[in-house]
Amino acid sequence: MIRFYFTGQRSFANRGCEAIVRSTVGLLHQAFESVQILIPSDNQTRDSAQWPDAAGKGVRFVPAYFPFWSRYWVNLQRLPFAFLKKAGWPFIIPRSIRQTFSQIDAVLSVGGDNYSLDYRLPSPLLGLDQMAMDTGKPVALWGASVGPFEAEPDFVPVIQKHLARMRLIAVRESVSEFYLGDTLGLKNVLRMVDPAFTLVPEKTDLRPFWPDKTDSGLLGLNISPLLERYRKGQDDLIYEIAHFIKFVVNTLDLSILLVPHVIESDGSTRNDDAAYMQAVLQQTGTMHGRVKMMDPRLNAAQIKYVVGHCRYFIGARTHSTIAALSSGVPTISIAYSIKAKGINKDLFGHLDYVLETPQLSAASLQDRMKLMIAGESSIKSHLERKMGTVHRQIETGVHRLKEMIHSTESAEN
Repeated sequence: MIRFYFTGQRSFANRGCEAIVRSTVGLLHQAFESVQILIPSDNQTRDSAQWPDAAGKGVRFVPAYFPFWSRYWVNLQRLPFAFLKKAGWPFIIPRSIRQTFSQIDAVLSVGGDNYSLDYRLPSPLLGLDQMAMDTGKPVALWGASVGPFEAEPDFVPVIQKHLARMRLIAVRESVSEFYLGDTLGLKNVLRMVDPAFTLVPEKTDLRPFWPDKTDSGLLGLNISPLLERYRKGQDDLIYEIAHFIKFVVNTLDLSILLVPHVIESDGSTRNDDAAYMQAVLQQTGTMHGRVKMMDPRLNAAQIKYVVGHCRYFIGARTHSTIAALSSGVPTISIAYSIKAKGINKDLFGHLDYVLETPQLSAASLQDRMKLMIAGESSIKSHLERKMGTVHRQIETGVHRLKEMIHSTESAEN
């Protein structure tokens, strides 16, 4: 049996994290005869309920390592002192975590974009992955977007050295591949795609939340409160989205399903898509049943099933768009970081179906929507052809992962 530990994972509240975990577990089962996967969780009861058959797939939820002082430390590292940037994670990892790591064969560092500056310096994750490497465990950064780090120049040599120690960095798009290879000079990089492209949809009942009129088609729409961070000083986003929704229903005669993809379980609304889009519904109403919201309790595989029944999709959360693209649904990606640009560049060879967050408005959404409608048939045909390449890239990534495991076993023997 091969035992894996997934660092970078803490919660299924973000369905994108869940999608990466579920799909990767499926790929590991295809690659190895027998596996056990330890999944860190802030709330093991909640996450296991969201994936009730996880145990049958060799998954065991374990307590996540994220001590209360982590937030204080990463905030302290924002201060303009070089020694703080270079300190990484100077704390001792608890014995319980070290004992767990002594029983595993390899670490997959997942999460999508943890190794970036989107959430400040990734020091706690760096500490865990470094501990694994220090104790001889092979570490692979799996299906990720990485960097850039130049906004924190004193941190660049730290992260460069850290990433160079990894046995494999399987990135999900070419922007990260170019950055790691050409800017940081790393040689352990492989371009794959996000493993969530292989997530298997789980059938669910659409009737409780499906709009009343869908004969002309349905637009799935995901909007995140995260967008507000990148639109400071601009027009009210909720107003702009509400105005766009009215245009879609009244002018294009399409119905709309709001699709939350990050749902906080602790009652917080700061990063909760459902709470944020509820404010949109308050401005538009249901428009005679033409605008509704998906049940926010659905898991990642069920959401992919829902999104696959949409005619078009527009999404801010990266994995909401991956669910759509991998289902062959024409999609506009609202980009707030490199990941949406890289994924679209690799799939289409251009960024025509990307809308950058600072340009987000009712008018820009209308323009991109019209472009997507005009190219609907060609987009669908292109995505269908492209999925063969996507799966071959993932197969290559899994093959490299198997080589990493087998070379470690040979060295130990």
